[in-house]
Amino acid sequence: MHAEQKGISEECGIFGIWGHSQAAELTYYGLHAMQHRGQDGTGLVVNNGRQLTAHKGMGLVNDVFQTANFQKLTGSAAIGHVRNATEGSHTYENVQPLLFQSQTESMALAHNGNLMNADSLRTELEHEGSILQTSSDMEVLAHLMKRSSMETNEASIADALNQTIGAYGMLMMTDDTLYAALDPNGIRPLSIGRLGEAYVVASETCAFDQIGAVFERDVLPGELVAINDDGVQSSRFAIRGQRKMCAMEYVYLSRPDSDVNTVNVHASRKKMGMELAKESPADADIVVGVPDSSISAAIGFAEESGLPYEMGIIKNRYVGRTFIQPTQELREQGVKMKLAPVRGMVAGKRVVMIDDSIVRGTTSKRIVDMLRRAGANEVHVRIASPPIQYPCLYGIDMSTYEELIASNCELHEIGSVIGADSLEYLSESGLERAIVRDKSLHQGICTACMTGDYPVATGMERVLAVDKS
Repeated sequence: MHAEQKGISEECGIFGIWGHSQAAELTYYGLHAMQHRGQDGTGLVVNNGRQLTAHKGMGLVNDVFQTANFQKLTGSAAIGHVRNATEGSHTYENVQPLLFQSQTESMALAHNGNLMNADSLRTELEHEGSILQTSSDMEVLAHLMKRSSMETNEASIADALNQTIGAYGMLMMTDDTLYAALDPNGIRPLSIGRLGEAYVVASETCAFDQIGAVFERDVLPGELVAINDDGVQSSRFAIRGQRKMCAMEYVYLSRPDSDVNTVNVHASRKKMGMELAKESPADADIVVGVPDSSISAAIGFAEESGLPYEMGIIKNRYVGRTFIQPTQELREQGVKMKLAPVRGMVAGKRVVMIDDSIVRGTTSKRIVDMLRRAGANEVHVRIASPPIQYPCLYGIDMSTYEELIASNCELHEIGSVIGADSLEYLSESGLERAIVRDKSLHQGICTACMTGDYPVATGMERVLAVDKS
């Protein structure tokens, strides 16, 4: 995936399974399918009915589980997690799932997203005498649950979640039950599948395909699902708000073979490209997409415009994530290593370069320059999403106005910065047409990073507005 090599990165992905004799192994495969959602750490906790056992570490799924002894990770239930660390949280202690032992029962927790009031809750807990060992939101949630006066786990989870404000998909496993919950606005994705008699829960449906599971349904906003040997029970811990699925799941974050809120990601990206071609055609010879997440939109743009789609840029599959490099100079060198032009396709051509988004603008500038040095006569840049002008508060690593070029420059200035002959973005209405097929099916989207319309208000958006001014 691309989305500019420092700018957009998902916090994490979660996977859970109940009722399968190879729960740990299947969790490994499910996490591997969602590796794109997090490369900084991974882990799983397996349940054999008597105890919960963890294996986790820093790095990629294959690297961490290379040392795992699956003969000792036995049990019929498990939850797993892949994560991208935010600044200051890249430590082993923060790798999920977090495992908690108490006199009454053990529990493991993992989540995808962000609790925006976690710091204030942490301060409150510490004033009451709690000692927290990590900077993870899930440790805060665990303490809230244990201090709850509710008699059942379901009620304790509901009580704890109702004290939080945020966007999240959450998994919790005890000795006898797997729980799944989704924030009241459904900003993060979470789905339920079946594998024979076993139940599976995952951030993306591509994990179901990986293990041969069949999609059953999405977890609904504000829903708490309990899965155990008696089957699936559903309750509501909060009033269901209007669905506001993160638009960036479709634009960039999710795998193209996943269905997010019943909408296929590849199909939605292709439609973004088609809408973009209708709104902002280009007088050009060929269309190229920036690998990987922009390929679908480039195909759609080419199909709608009647221009040929060509593989004008290739990706080196054996280069790590360039945006984690510590200096801008190394990030830019990483772009050269990761992407290369196909000179024979672009030389002497007027090129339409399709990308999913522009964050800082540095990577786009490098790619435009790369195409010119490969002989392209003109490079017209078309972005298959609206400009990203506002920080994300809900778990995507875009936290300041300073790093967002569209927040600081006009359209013509951005085009000049990146060296494009022309630059156009997809409109907000075009993005919605590409994603939302039926509003009656609760298929609304969150476009806060593009519009500043934050569906979950905490007061932070007002602070950000002051900062911007």
